[in-house]
Amino acid sequence: MMEERKTILIADDEVLERRVLLKKLERNFGDVCDIYSAANGQEVLDLYEKVHPQVLVLDIQMPIMTGLEAAEEIRKKDTECEILFLTAFEDFSYARRAVRVRALDYLLKPCQEDELVAAVEAGLAGKTESKAKEEGAEMLSSTGALPERMATYIEANYMHDLSVQDMATHFGYADAYFCKIFKQAFGKSFITYLTDYRIRRAKEYLSMPGKTISAAGRAVGYDDPNYFAKVFKRATGSTPSEYRTSRQDAQ
Repeated sequence: MMEERKTILIADDEVLERRVLLKKLERNFGDVCDIYSAANGQEVLDLYEKVHPQVLVLDIQMPIMTGLEAAEEIRKKDTECEILFLTAFEDFSYARRAVRVRALDYLLKPCQEDELVAAVEAGLAGKTESKAKEEGAEMLSSTGALPERMATYIEANYMHDLSVQDMATHFGYADAYFCKIFKQAFGKSFITYLTDYRIRRAKEYLSMPGKTISAAGRAVGYDDPNYFAKVFKRATGSTPSEYRTSRQDAQ
């Protein structure tokens, strides 16, 4: 049975940036997704009614209607669509309004392709559903360096459906500002950091005898084995099965 194609809608008023963004997405998702582009927020609304995208990748500052304004209108009638914002540091004044549309991530311009791909993959998989996560919270101290506390929290909760909103709320920041300080601290976006950490742990699980691939995926936060396999291959260049075989041959 063929997997149903999903839809991505991007928007940027700068023609060159829009083309570059479109090219990156087509290269990584063109085989499984239909990808549409818009030049402003009003075009986003018009296209949304026609194609009903699962993922929106929106520049914030655009003429006629901003990406944030378009997202606010869409969120009134669609609670499932995943929203990613393209932003610059000066755009973080929008943080309070952005919280209300529950954005999945805030990608800093110029956006690195690996960060874009990781964020869109998370959006296509529907990763913004928040769950209560108290396990491991006692590991955090109210003192200590912030990056260390963030890393500790991820280590304690990576196996759950951990989102930007969860992290920002826990540390008392607006979502957009959290994304800014996280990238400053770790040199990569939160989603990229989380994905990298999960893959490192997945390798450990796959090296354990008797551990199935689907069980290894669930252990690191990927309930969908197909999604786990796709993320693992993108990160390592091999499928979980190939990685496990190579480890066994090396022993």
